Amino acid sequence: MTITESDITEDLIRDLLREQHPDLAELPLKLGALGWDNQLWRLGDDLAVRLPWATESADALLRKEYTWVPRLAPRLPLNVPVPQRLGQPSERFPRPWLVTTWVPGEPADRAPATHPGNAAVALAAFLTALHRPAPDEAPAGRDRGGPLADTAGHFDQALSSATGLGLVRDPDAVRAVWEDAADAPEWTGPRLWLHGDLHPANVLTTDGTITGVIDFGDLFAGDPAFDLAAAWILLPDGAVDAFHAAYMPSPEPATLRRARGWAVLRALSCLHIADAGVRGRPGGKPTWGPPAHAALRRLTAPGHD
Repeated sequence: MTITESDITEDLIRDLLREQHPDLAELPLKLGALGWDNQLWRLGDDLAVRLPWATESADALLRKEYTWVPRLAPRLPLNVPVPQRLGQPSERFPRPWLVTTWVPGEPADRAPATHPGNAAVALAAFLTALHRPAPDEAPAGRDRGGPLADTAGHFDQALSSATGLGLVRDPDAVRAVWEDAADAPEWTGPRLWLHGDLHPANVLTTDGTITGVIDFGDLFAGDPAFDLAAAWILLPDGAVDAFHAAYMPSPEPATLRRARGWAVLRALSCLHIADAGVRGRPGGKPTWGPPAHAALRRLTAPGHD
């Protein structure tokens, strides 16, 4: 089931806390953000409550975070929301919910990274630490992270639509990047832990550099190229080469090619989300347009950065 925005209120959350975690029930509480899957409410200075509201899949994503993120967080060099308590479904709210640590900072779509060197090193250090071999029972990606060639239909549709809306100036150049990436050799290494959803609203900045990463609901194991694509979307001009130099072990040329293809797909998706926001449609975010346009400009330019 889904929950409407108006169903989740401060009174509801306080009731849930009183029922299941009464030691937290009287802390200050205020709405933090509305995501596609969850609402985020800040609880006191150091905690947050995440409640599913817009998608049926959110329940499983929250349970996945509760299971895996505490195991991964200690080795990560950036702030991440670490689940502390799992709220159980009840008559008052028939879905699971989480209490996590609060991560300070501003979403990168509203406060982009502006210091190329610092941001590149920060993102590379985070992904170097995260991208370690995952156990056999690690989750698989939900419709993401497989062979890039399998996304051909989605790519064609996204590019055609974006071009028709006037959002892409040189579709042939964009297609050339994706086709080169789709032709690259596939990943043959071990399945590595991946964040799986490094879009601009899931990365936080402070004073122009990257300081936090949130929303691990799409955490899965697979090809690191899927996460490495984020450098093109999240970093300012002149930072991608520094990112590749700082990420360890140094990615193979085929991995970098695949990452460019995933970056094209992510940029096209961001363009559509931004356009929806400009048109006032639900779920649209106008702030996603600038990083997407910048990514496509860099991806299709000579020298690639």
